[in-house]
Amino acid sequence: MTDATTVTPRPNAARPEKSSAWQGESLRKASVAIGCIALFLVFSVLNSTFYQVSNLVDIMLQSSINAVIAVGMTLVIMTRGIDLSVGSVVGLSSMVAADMLSHGAVIGIAAGLGVGLVCGFLNGLLIAKLKLPDFIVTLGTLSIYRGAALIYVDGQPIYGLPKEFRAIFAGRILDVPTPVILAIVVAILAFLLVRFTALGEQIVAIGGNEEAARLSGVRIERVKITVYTLSSLLSSIAGFILIARIGAAEPIGGSGFELQAIGSAVIGGASLFGGVGNPLGSLVGALTLGGLQNGLTLMNVPSFWQYVASGLVVILAVLADQWTRKRG
Repeated sequence: MTDATTVTPRPNAARPEKSSAWQGESLRKASVAIGCIALFLVFSVLNSTFYQVSNLVDIMLQSSINAVIAVGMTLVIMTRGIDLSVGSVVGLSSMVAADMLSHGAVIGIAAGLGVGLVCGFLNGLLIAKLKLPDFIVTLGTLSIYRGAALIYVDGQPIYGLPKEFRAIFAGRILDVPTPVILAIVVAILAFLLVRFTALGEQIVAIGGNEEAARLSGVRIERVKITVYTLSSLLSSIAGFILIARIGAAEPIGGSGFELQAIGSAVIGGASLFGGVGNPLGSLVGALTLGGLQNGLTLMNVPSFWQYVASGLVVILAVLADQWTRKRG
């Protein structure tokens, strides 16, 4: 006769793991919002001008270009990729758009978006089809697209942009700057894409485990090409906002925007390890960097120290990401 040992099954044994992951994700989201609010409160105490409505609107306006680019960058980072060419795409697409605006606003906008589409598609093609490293590809196209912008106009700026174009990308609706509205709409649409579409699920799956996603039937190449194309298209829109605000287009426009976009995405909760990101968080990340620069300017802090402060904030965001991943 053998003794039978009754083992009571543990229902929902996987629940602690899921709960832990959920807690880690919630912690990331909370830390992004808390960090931004804390920063704004500190500067409001240090300088009463900071919390005035006009200044807060200026912060949102100044952050709008970075926010639009950061949303596209977030989608790329979620696939465990990087796009260093976004600043050059801003310059090239805005130059082409400014030149074609002489034929009408619709043609100019379409031409600029077409340039963004081609640039992003080329990036995605080289990365997905030829299996080249994303860092190297976009570092190369950063120079190629910038050179193309300079060649296109022989290094000369374009002035006198049509009023109807500037009204679209630098006007106001109900006294709210259109760049702010565009940034919010882009972030919301990207959030809905990530959370509620098959493409969003595939982006997360690729970033989490590309091989597992491939075995599950995800078309890796198509998704990557789509993501890089979206990133460049959003960079084109950011370029329109840039030239509409200043009233002129320069071939060097957008220089350095890629670093700000990466910083905003990381601050907003996107993980450089892939699989995690929130376009709305990237919008908050852009506001955080914009608020930091604005607050330091009001305190008469030299611009070179502002670069140092921005870099430190990005590093702290990466450390926070690693900490929450370990807890998850």
